Amino acid sequence: MNIRGIRGATTVSQNDASAILEATQELLKTIESANPGLKPEDIASAIFTLTPDLNAAYPAKAARLLGWSNVPLICAQELPVPGGLSHCIRVLLHWNTTLPQEAVHHIYLREAASLRPDLNRTRENEGKAHDKRA
Repeated sequence: MNIRGIRGATTVSQNDASAILEATQELLKTIESANPGLKPEDIASAIFTLTPDLNAAYPAKAARLLGWSNVPLICAQELPVPGGLSHCIRVLLHWNTTLPQEAVHHIYLREAASLRPDLNRTRENEGKAHDKRA
């Protein structure tokens, strides 16, 4: 069994607790559905970051509300890089799995899709990703 990293990010339109929690839950659910077999009990830990313009809620709370009660979670502030994407929530999951690294699907939603189009594996471009590997 290996530990694989799963990256993901999303954005919200404003610094609002419910918006942060809803967007984070959407991101985590999309990551779960894009990576069959991913279960909270197989997640070694998760690191969430938020851009400095977001401080109304901890995104880890969204994971707890999804039942991730035994997963070690931590939140941190993203570096305030000039010109960086604002209102952004990022996550790095450490997943215990037998899958090879190339089978891991990273998810970038909303405005965050512009961050890593090369890693984005949402349903709308899933076919394109498979075409590139063929």
